[in-house]
Amino acid sequence: MKKDDCFYLGKIVKKYSFKGELLAKLDTDEPDLYDQLEAIFVDLRGNLVPFFVESSQLHKSDLLRLKFEDVDTEADADALIKTDLYLPLDLLPKLEGDKFYFHEVIGFKIKDQNFGAVGTITGINDSTAQALFEIDRDGIEILIPMNDEFIVKVDREQQTIEVKTPEGLIDLYLES
Repeated sequence: MKKDDCFYLGKIVKKYSFKGELLAKLDTDEPDLYDQLEAIFVDLRGNLVPFFVESSQLHKSDLLRLKFEDVDTEADADALIKTDLYLPLDLLPKLEGDKFYFHEVIGFKIKDQNFGAVGTITGINDSTAQALFEIDRDGIEILIPMNDEFIVKVDREQQTIEVKTPEGLIDLYLES
C-alpha cells in the first residue's frame, strides 16, 4: 500500500499500559468513526506496514487506545511511539456539499465571483494558522485562505470551487 492511496489518520503519542497498549491522537473531527478498526497502516521508516487491531476504544474523546496483535510488551510499544497512522482512502467517510478533503480538491479550478477564473489548485498549505489554497495561474502562485466565508460553492462534477475573496486580494499576486 502506498501513501498516495491512504489518508493520514493520526499519530501514536504514548504508551498506555505495560502490555503493549498505545494511545493515538487522531486527526479527525469524528474520532468515534475509527474506534472499531480491524487494521491500520503504521509508517515505519517510510514504509506503510499493516498492523492488526486486537482492540481499540476512544480514550478521553480525541485519543484512541489501541492494542495491536503481536505488540505485547513495553519495548514493542516503544518502537511505535511517534509513528504516523494511515488508512486506505476508501475508508474515508464521503463528504457532501461544500465540505471536502484537502487531497480531493487538488486539480480543481478556482473561480472568484469578482475576479473570474483564477487558476488550478496545486496544493493545500496547512502549515499556517489558516489553511491556504495554493493556486497556479500561468506560473504565478496565488494563495487564497480556505475560509468558510470565502468558499461559495464546491462543484465536484465540474471540479471547480467558487470563491468570493475580498476586493484586490488576487490582484496583489498579479501586480509586479
